[in-house]
Amino acid sequence: MIKATPFDFPYDGRLVAKNTALVVIDLQQDFLSTTGYFARKGYDPSPLRAILPTVNRLISAARKADVTVIHTRQGYRADMADMTPYEKWRRKRSGLDGTDILLRSGAGFQIVPEIDVAPQDIIVDKTCNSAFTYTDFELVLRAQGISHLMFSGCTTDVCVHTTLREACDRNLQCLTISDACASGDQRAHEAALHMVTVEDGVFGVLADSAAVIDGLSRLGNRHHADD
Repeated sequence: MIKATPFDFPYDGRLVAKNTALVVIDLQQDFLSTTGYFARKGYDPSPLRAILPTVNRLISAARKADVTVIHTRQGYRADMADMTPYEKWRRKRSGLDGTDILLRSGAGFQIVPEIDVAPQDIIVDKTCNSAFTYTDFELVLRAQGISHLMFSGCTTDVCVHTTLREACDRNLQCLTISDACASGDQRAHEAALHMVTVEDGVFGVLADSAAVIDGLSRLGNRHHADD
């Protein structure tokens, strides 16, 4: 089990590698670079960049434990055929007309090079805050037999939390890694983390990366001993 708040993860004490995934949300150039969408909106991307070493340590621990790593990327089609009039209006309002920011054809769509993406990792591309909306994310989880998700990435209050909430509504067991998530708004980040634990864990549990890595190392040792 992984030491967490308000209860240890998972609740039944059955942490199984093949049923578990580390989800890394939207660690893309468009959000982490000084010239991307996030910076253009007036937010400082440095808190997002600060979690990269922690996320990489988690990725390494997950792989050693044979836990699946899933990355998400947010962006629209190059021809913007999947963008509604409202989304186009917001794009223009943000000063993004004539740029390739938040388009899948742009360099900013790619995951930052600091993050260790391996060939066996799963990548889910999305257009919405939730990784479930208009994607094959749920199909992938069901096909792989994954029922337990550990969340990292950005931003805590938007894409991480939206995906977390939808995962909980699908009765998936969820853990949010407090120091592996970030936002450009510290108050929103702290509130999002707090909301995980309200009502005795209405959105699952909260743990720091040290607790997760410790749990994964014990899981990996047990798995290799079974081999």
